Amino acid sequence: MKHLFTTRVRVILVIAVLLAIALTVISSLTGFSLPDMFVKGVLTPIRSGVSNLTDRAEQLYSYMFEYESLKAENEALKAELAAIQDQARRVDTISRENDNLREALKLKEANEDYELVDGYIISWSSNEWSSTFTINRGSNVGIAEGMCAVTANGELVGMVSEVGRNYAVIKSVMDSSLEISATIASSGHNGMVQGGYSTGLEGLLRMNYLPSSATIRNNDQVVTTGSTVYPRDLVIGHVVDAGFDDAGIAKYALLQPAADIRSLEQIFIITQYNAG
Repeated sequence: MKHLFTTRVRVILVIAVLLAIALTVISSLTGFSLPDMFVKGVLTPIRSGVSNLTDRAEQLYSYMFEYESLKAENEALKAELAAIQDQARRVDTISRENDNLREALKLKEANEDYELVDGYIISWSSNEWSSTFTINRGSNVGIAEGMCAVTANGELVGMVSEVGRNYAVIKSVMDSSLEISATIASSGHNGMVQGGYSTGLEGLLRMNYLPSSATIRNNDQVVTTGSTVYPRDLVIGHVVDAGFDDAGIAKYALLQPAADIRSLEQIFIITQYNAG
C-alpha cells in the first residue's frame, strides 16, 4: 500500500514537471508569460461571453423601447384616424341635412300654405302587417295625430299615428292598414293605395279599385287626391305592374314607393296646409 502511494506521487510529480516544461516552452515561443496565458486562455472567453451577453441585452432593450415607441405611435395614429373619420361623418351628415333643408325650402316655396316641422328617425318597428317608425319631435312643436309626413322632395312617407310631448310615431305608407286616396297623374283615374305587406308584396304598394277600362302604364306617377289628412299632389309612387282583381271587375296597380322609406334619416311633418 505504501509502495502504491509512493508510485502515485511520483507520477503526479512527473506530470507536473512535464506540464511546467511545456508551459515554459510555449511561453518562450509566444512571448507571453504564464499569467498572460492564464488570462488569455481562461478569462478572455469569459470576457467575450459577457460582452456578447451585454450586446444582446442592449439589442433586446433597444427592441423593446422601439416596440413601445411604435405601439404608442400606432395608438396615436388610430386615435387620429378615428377623429378624422368621425369628423368626415359629421360633415357628411351636415351636408345631407343642408341638402334636405334646401329641398324643404323649395317645397315650402311651391306650397306657401305648408307649415313644416322636421324630425329625425330614432327607431323602427315593422312586421308582416305594419311598418312604423318614431321621430324625435312631438306635441311640443305642434305635431298631432292625423298629420302627414313627407320627404324634403314632397314624397309621401306616412301619417302620424301617435304623439308624445317629444316624440311621434309615424305609420309609413308601407303599413297595410293605411289607406290613401290616390290618383294616377297621367289619366286622372282614382283608387286607394295601401302597403303590400298583407298581400305578400313586401316593398311595394297596391292601388285598388281602379276602373276596368283604365289604361295603366309602367312608370305612371301616382299622387294623393287631396283630403283633410293629405294635401293634394304628394307623390306616392310609380306603377311597376297592373292587373285585374280576383273578381275580374276592377283593376289594380302595383307601385314602387317614391320615398325610399328604409334609407330615411330626416322627415318633415306638414302641421298645417290649406285643404280647400
